[in-house]
Amino acid sequence: MARVLIVEGGERGLRLAQALVEEGHAVRVVASDGSRRARIEEVGAECFLGTPDRLASLRGVLEHVTVACWLLADTNSPDSDLVRALHGSRLEQFLSSAIDSTLRGFVYDAMGSVPAEVLTEGERIVSETAARNLIPIAIVKAGLGGEGEVWLTQARAAVNGLLEGGDTNAGPRYAGSNIPKSRSAFENKVSTQEDS
Repeated sequence: MARVLIVEGGERGLRLAQALVEEGHAVRVVASDGSRRARIEEVGAECFLGTPDRLASLRGVLEHVTVACWLLADTNSPDSDLVRALHGSRLEQFLSSAIDSTLRGFVYDAMGSVPAEVLTEGERIVSETAARNLIPIAIVKAGLGGEGEVWLTQARAAVNGLLEGGDTNAGPRYAGSNIPKSRSAFENKVSTQEDS
């Protein structure tokens, strides 16, 4: 079992949260609107009120988190500057804040209704920041299409691959990398990658 963070809890986030809870993981979902708390808790996840456009509101969100998922490819904000920031400066700042946390992997959703050039820039930021700081990553590039099963399958595989220390989009430089020990989200003991 591991604690997985989902930023943020739109339809994609809720579907992934439910699937991961069913696998036995503890899931924390960020929501900017308190009215979504009931729906998040209904799928068995913890609701964390905050918003990625104000990173100060996410203080403490990474506590005991093993894998974080940045699922903002379908952000429907009409504010194009905000959308660019969520896949640019806000994303970079969030990843920088994760360096000294228990985070052992990062999933970036790189396909959705957000303009392709914005998502490409986000993918570049994730790849370069991860490379500098040895954070294993996985990039999900499946649109929701149909019932969204392809996206959900890719997202679950991305999270589970990072938890297992398997193949990621970060490339061979991360194979066998020394993952620091971290506190378990469930017990007061030190856990390692192999314990997950």
